[in-house]
Order: sequence, then C-alpha cells, then structure tokens
Amino acid sequence: MSDETPICSAKGCRADAVWVLAWNNPKIHTPERRKTWLACEEHREHLSQFLGVRGFLKDVVPLTEWEAASSAADG
Repeated sequence: MSDETPICSAKGCRADAVWVLAWNNPKIHTPERRKTWLACEEHREHLSQFLGVRGFLKDVVPLTEWEAASSAADG
C-alpha cells in the first residue's frame, strides 16, 4: 500500500479522503464489479448524489473500513 494519503475524487479538491463510494455502471460492468471514488467530508454527499441519480452507487463506506476489509481479503 502507498504511503500517500488518499485524496478526494471531486474535481479540483485536494482534501484527504475519508469515504469510499463503491459503484458500477450496469451497462458496462458485471454486477459484482466495484469501481471506487474517494470523497472528503465536504464532497461525499455531492458525489453520492451524482452516482445515485444514475443508479450507479452501490455503497458508501468509511475509508478506514474499506482499507481494513481490503487488507483482510489480501491476507
């Protein structure tokens, strides 16, 4: 894992990410596939709404939980 602090995926934002927005586009991804965007506190709702309106949003999880689950799956 990188030592760099993950940053928010919102355009132009350089804030530390604290949320993972898991999503997929059912027109091009298999149902189990999860793409991710990262969000700071300020942009979590905006990015969630953007994905939700399109029917893409599957889950919003704190970054710490996502990383812990990822580490457990890898180990």
